[in-house]
Amino acid sequence: MTEPTDRAAALPLAGITVVSIEQAVAAPFATRQLADLGARVIKIERPDGGDFARHYDTTVHGESSYFVWLNRSKESLTLDVKSAEGRAILDELLSGADVFVQNLGPGAAARLGLDAPTLAERHPSLIACTVSGWGTSGPWADRKAYDLLVQCQTGLVSLTGTREETARAGVSVADIAAGMYAYTGILTALFTRATTGVARAVEVSLFEALAEWVSQPAYYTRYGGTQPPRIGTQHATIAPYGAFTAADGKQVLFSVQNEREWVALCERFLEQPELAGDPRFTTGSDRVAHREELNAIVAARFGRSGSDDVAKALDEAGIANTGVNDVAEFVGHPVLAERDRWVDVGTPGGVVRALRPPADLAGVDARMDPVPALGAHTERILAAQGRTPAEIARLRADGVV
Repeated sequence: MTEPTDRAAALPLAGITVVSIEQAVAAPFATRQLADLGARVIKIERPDGGDFARHYDTTVHGESSYFVWLNRSKESLTLDVKSAEGRAILDELLSGADVFVQNLGPGAAARLGLDAPTLAERHPSLIACTVSGWGTSGPWADRKAYDLLVQCQTGLVSLTGTREETARAGVSVADIAAGMYAYTGILTALFTRATTGVARAVEVSLFEALAEWVSQPAYYTRYGGTQPPRIGTQHATIAPYGAFTAADGKQVLFSVQNEREWVALCERFLEQPELAGDPRFTTGSDRVAHREELNAIVAARFGRSGSDDVAKALDEAGIANTGVNDVAEFVGHPVLAERDRWVDVGTPGGVVRALRPPADLAGVDARMDPVPALGAHTERILAAQGRTPAEIARLRADGVV
């Protein structure tokens, strides 16, 4: 095994080695967060193109925006794990690893002998993490799963959009959810192994990860008899709460969370204090039931002022509000700039600005090393495993690496 960088050596997961056969979003998101904390992550990629997320787009200096986001601070090793020599190299790496992560297609890990029970027999101290679509058992175990399919099956798409049309969430929420639970599951398993000596396997499915996130509307539907309505930026169970268009065309979203704020809105923003006692709007449930009438009153008030004046008046009334940003406005957000959240990270095509991990640990700076080119670390890793330059050249010529 190669030595970690000086920066990584001072981080909380220094000394932890992760081997990952990963692709797309969910598993790479989990392992990138481990790398952020100093773990050595060896990313196994196919010699004939690597992780297919490398080719989703070419917008970041010729690289994929997905791949750049998910794969900094990792080492890329090209390896045909189906070949005898490739598998031997993989087994050598696993013998010295702490964690193995894979999100191979349905049944592929078992066919390769890389499923958790088989690995536990050969490497009893190895923590095996499986990220699947629908779970490794059950009636859908053999089905492929992609983010939007899972959004559909959990009902999320039916909750997102307008009355007229459903919509996918604008980011890969099923993948992100699964990656987060895989990450926290691996951390828990590392802690358990450190305190008990037992290495416990981790399994996460995209479906069950996103199902957790959809639990509130599931409770609402099961016990209320109907699911929350799909109403764009409006809140399904709170009113007034949503985005309205000011006189200059800019949208401002605001939220009323309690009766004190409702009274303040009526008196100081709407300038109609009598509305606070209007029977149509007395309680939160009343306001939701008469949402359209209430929204018409709010929209009329918005239409009399520009967005800056609307925001100022809401601020003075103590009502939480915000302009509705586009992504370019988010990228230039003053909070990110003034809190020094952007860091330069290298990629094969050039330097990019990347966000620091959101969880700050006192006295710890996250590792923000480059995004690897395909196979960038192959020779170094194989040399550390005892392969000579001639052997590495032969493996490359034979398509093993």
